[in-house]
Amino acid sequence: MSVLSGKKIVLGVSGGIAAYKTASLVRLFIKAGAEVQVIMTPASKDFVTPLTLSTLSKNPVHSTFYNEVDENASWNNHVEIGLWADLMIIAPATANTMSKMAHGTCDNLLLATYLSAKCTIYFAPAMDLDMYKHPSTLASFSALKSFGNIIIPAESGELASGLSGEGRMAEPENILSFIENDMIGKLPLRGKKLMVTAGPTYEAIDPVRFIGNHSSGRMGFEIANEAAKLGAEVTLISGPSHYIPADKSIHLIRVISAEEMYNACHTYFENTDIAIAAAAVADYRPKNVASQKIKKAESSLTFELEKTKDILASLGEIKKDQFLIGFALETENEIENAKGKIQKKNLDLIVLNSLQDDGAGFGTSTNKVTFIDKNFNMEPMDLKSKGKVAQDILNKVIAHYND
Repeated sequence: MSVLSGKKIVLGVSGGIAAYKTASLVRLFIKAGAEVQVIMTPASKDFVTPLTLSTLSKNPVHSTFYNEVDENASWNNHVEIGLWADLMIIAPATANTMSKMAHGTCDNLLLATYLSAKCTIYFAPAMDLDMYKHPSTLASFSALKSFGNIIIPAESGELASGLSGEGRMAEPENILSFIENDMIGKLPLRGKKLMVTAGPTYEAIDPVRFIGNHSSGRMGFEIANEAAKLGAEVTLISGPSHYIPADKSIHLIRVISAEEMYNACHTYFENTDIAIAAAAVADYRPKNVASQKIKKAESSLTFELEKTKDILASLGEIKKDQFLIGFALETENEIENAKGKIQKKNLDLIVLNSLQDDGAGFGTSTNKVTFIDKNFNMEPMDLKSKGKVAQDILNKVIAHYND
């Protein structure tokens, strides 16, 4: 899966002959899973039609602040578009447009959006050889890079003038690869191996019935998805759950029982950098499992339970340099019980959630947690979506490696 999957991209097209290549570029972005909005300068429409880019992007193309046909239509809000974007790419970036960007000139919708954008901005220069090497163009390059913008270097080849040399806009495939590689290189968990457990475990009573709990697995899957976005190599060990990973790079291992989850965790833990135990593992299982379905004969049924293996404690015992995070779902004496688990299970961090809090626990899209580290520093968090909680957890991981 491309690192651009799910990203919101604003593509700014300025008026140069290389604008015809943007049709292929839009198609590549869409194929990578991105959502694209195109803004064209008025001059760029002489080289490629808005209809072409609108059809490929599946979104209206904007080039003016207002609808010239319908005076009652709403204006094109450059601030809103700029804030919507995760990335902005200006391709082709002509000498004229780059000079305006460098000096804050704002005489069209593309430049207004550029000045409003808060996201990472890439620009792909395109012009003739002498223009590319002119001191004013080199000054624009320097100014734009000093603003934090990222240049996608022009390529050498035959130019529109008939000359051959540097100044040709990078080919769409190379623009895509440049952006992907740049983003991957900046991912904070790149090169880290992360293991996360999710969901419940089911402990068989007979071939039909089991002991389980209400965990859906959503929290663990959210963590896995967010970790993959941050560049981690993710192994997700999940008990029964209807969720599937959003990122195809995630290595999903399906298990049913606590014993199966224990074995899977110990298979991968040794070569793991980060382990996050978000699964709701059964503490007990039937000591004897019936080989046939138990018939409803008596008014009551009694069977003996035995403890399952404590997966988190067993990982804490063999932990070397791994950053180990556990979860605690409590109904009483929450803080004291969570602190006890940190010491008993040799954890670096515990994520405490209480069933006393509305919107927390099983079967909800939200969670309200308190972070407690191994030094017993506590950080209560507000009620958030489980996706946002996953981000908070991984921010703790990133902070650990940045210390």
